[in-house]
Formats: sequence, structure tokens, C-alpha cells
Amino acid sequence: MADQSAKRQATISRKTNETSISVSVNIDGTGTSKIKTGVGFFDHMLDQLSRHSLIDMEIEANGDLHVDDHHTVEDTGIAIGLAIAKALGDRRGITRYASLDLAMDETMTRAAVDVSGRPFLVWNVAFSAPKIGTFDTELVREFFQALAMNAGITLHIQNIYGANNHHISETCFKAVARVLRTATEIDPRQAGRIPSTKGTL
Repeated sequence: MADQSAKRQATISRKTNETSISVSVNIDGTGTSKIKTGVGFFDHMLDQLSRHSLIDMEIEANGDLHVDDHHTVEDTGIAIGLAIAKALGDRRGITRYASLDLAMDETMTRAAVDVSGRPFLVWNVAFSAPKIGTFDTELVREFFQALAMNAGITLHIQNIYGANNHHISETCFKAVARVLRTATEIDPRQAGRIPSTKGTL
């Protein structure tokens, strides 16, 4: 059996000329978060990601917001992805796959994930406006691209329908949170095996 007492936790610190970011995650948490990126809407989305995945997250980001939000959002996605990959280790015993249709008011978004070690993003989401408040809607994709590439996951996100751009973004974060929760959970029937016929992910 997989060692259920093993701590699936990790901390990543990443510093560039554009951003300085620290991320700590606990895969087997309760969805508590402490998030400070300097980008209010992004903090709200990351809080949803933590709460609905049940992955505890502590995130502090200091970026060149005088330029725009792009570097902060993308580099935070990189750091979260790296932290999740480190916390999962060899991914022994995990469920690996999950998919979900998530509803929020008038909006429906589908997410599917393979925690495979093979990074890929399929993004089929359109926004009807370039901004949500002061936040660039194109940065939602940039975040998930960075997350998928650095967590080593195959991630598909499709907005099926919706009118409100805030809701469309929020359903993306919530749907991804829920599939991450399911796919990273330990499957007791795996008996501690790598969930692949190759023997490795």
C-alpha cells in the first residue's frame, strides 16, 4: 500500500528580474489559503483554486505591476505548478484522471485532467470583453498554460456556455480545482503503484 503518512507538501521560491514568488502547497490539506499577489481578481481566483481542490496554498508574489499583471500571473502559475509537481513526487498511488462539468449561474465549464507527467493544455474558452475590472481576461489562459506545463499535467478546459466573464473565469478555476482534487487523491485500490502500465509517469 502507498504510505498514507507521507507528506505531500512542497515549497518553491522563484525569483527573476520581473517577479519574486514563494509558493507552499499541501496536497492533502483542507483548502485553506493565504494569498497575496497584488492583483485582487487573481487573488480571488487562486482562493477558489485552493478552496475547491482542498490543496492548502500559501502564495506571496511581488511583481512588476507597474508594467502590467502578465509577469505576476504567469510566474505564479509556474511556481504553483512546480510546487504541485514536487509535492506529488513520483505520483505513486494517485487516481490520475478526472473530469467534471461545473455550473455557476448561467455558465457551464468542463475541465479534464491527466496527472501524467506530460504537460499539455487544450483551451477552448472565449471571453466577450478584454477586461474583468482591471484584469486582462487573456491572462486566465496564461495562468493555466503555466500551471499545466510546470505541474506536468495534461489539462483540457472548455467553456460550454456563459454570458458573464467573471463567471466564466471563476468556473475555469473551480472546475480545474475539482479535477485536481480527484486526480491527485490516493486510490486505495492502486496499492501504491504508479498508475501507468509503463511503471512510471
